[in-house]
Amino acid sequence: MRPISGASVDARGRGHRGLLALILGVLLLAVTACGGGGGSDSGEGKGEGADSSQAETVQSKAVVSIAPKDGAKSVDTSGALKVSVAKGELTEVEVKDAEGTAVAGKIAADGATWTPSTHLASGTKYTVHAIAKDSEGRTAAEDSSFTTLTPQNTFIGTFTPEDGSKVGVGMPFSIRFTRGITNPEDVEKAISIKTEPAVDVEGHWFGNDRLDFRPEEYWKEGTKVTVDLNLDGVEGRDGVYGKQAKTVSFTVGRNQVSVVDAAKHTMKVMQDGKVVKTIPVTTGKPGYDTWNGQMVMSEKLTVTRMNGETVGYGGEYDIKDVPHAIRLTNSGTFIHGNYWGGGAFGNYNASHGCVGLRDVKGGYDSGVPAAWFFNHSMIGDVVVVKNSDDATVAPDNGLNGWNMSWEKWKA
Repeated sequence: MRPISGASVDARGRGHRGLLALILGVLLLAVTACGGGGGSDSGEGKGEGADSSQAETVQSKAVVSIAPKDGAKSVDTSGALKVSVAKGELTEVEVKDAEGTAVAGKIAADGATWTPSTHLASGTKYTVHAIAKDSEGRTAAEDSSFTTLTPQNTFIGTFTPEDGSKVGVGMPFSIRFTRGITNPEDVEKAISIKTEPAVDVEGHWFGNDRLDFRPEEYWKEGTKVTVDLNLDGVEGRDGVYGKQAKTVSFTVGRNQVSVVDAAKHTMKVMQDGKVVKTIPVTTGKPGYDTWNGQMVMSEKLTVTRMNGETVGYGGEYDIKDVPHAIRLTNSGTFIHGNYWGGGAFGNYNASHGCVGLRDVKGGYDSGVPAAWFFNHSMIGDVVVVKNSDDATVAPDNGLNGWNMSWEKWKA
């Protein structure tokens, strides 16, 4: 017997509705589970998310301070700049001028402060960026800018030798300042000297306006010397600031040292310690004796005028065309050509304190001793005088600091 049609349709309908209800129930259960059970008291999932978000927004306890204050004007070039931190340690400090040049400095061992290792330039805007971390490793940063003072009174230094020059082994680097210096340590610290090959170079002050640098012994042949004059912003004396920033380089040439024996009236010209020529000379006569000691050539003049009036000898001489003259002291000692000395060369001393070599009037003969010596000498070569009846030349009379012991020089 076939079932009644209506009953079959109703059964199938109930079957479909049951299946649909089952599917909806499963979906509802899945949604409820993914939501963490909205009515649950545990709140585990919600609690974890809240703690993570809160941790990310907690600020660092480190507090960075920058002096001078942001926007400050006319800031002193020394002693005013300092970065510090409370409740943390500095990890990075960057100070730059408007051109992007960084200022060297150092973070203290305890991380609490940063100070520059040099002075700042005058009339310059600087930016400061500092980062610190607290004990939890959270960072704090601070930025600032300021401008240094523009000084009303300034000084510079005039120096020798010239940039790019080649000099003899006795040449110091000598700088004379246009104002007397009362803060010599700050000025000397602003001058750095590097050499290739490396050698210890020390400075010595002569008075308050001259500073010379030299090694313990003569320079080695071929040494390259680079001097950085970082004087811009240095307070040389109260209210007087340097305005010079310059790099000077020079090279040491061959080793030539000439030894004059005033008693024997001869000069031995030595290169690398070997005698290359012996020249008859005349030195200072009695009462006008030539200085003893090591004297460095500081100036070469093909011809010059020598007048006794300029060195305290009255009108004893006035020679307008002295040939082949090389200066040895500021007080007027030269080694030069002499065309009026007659038979003095190699025989007796007849000068007013200079060292004379035979020459001709006008200096045209390249074969005479004075011309040969002039042409084979350079600024910075050394002339040593011995066996004269005078004292040793003063270290500051010319570029003659070699007459001072290394211990006194460094002191």
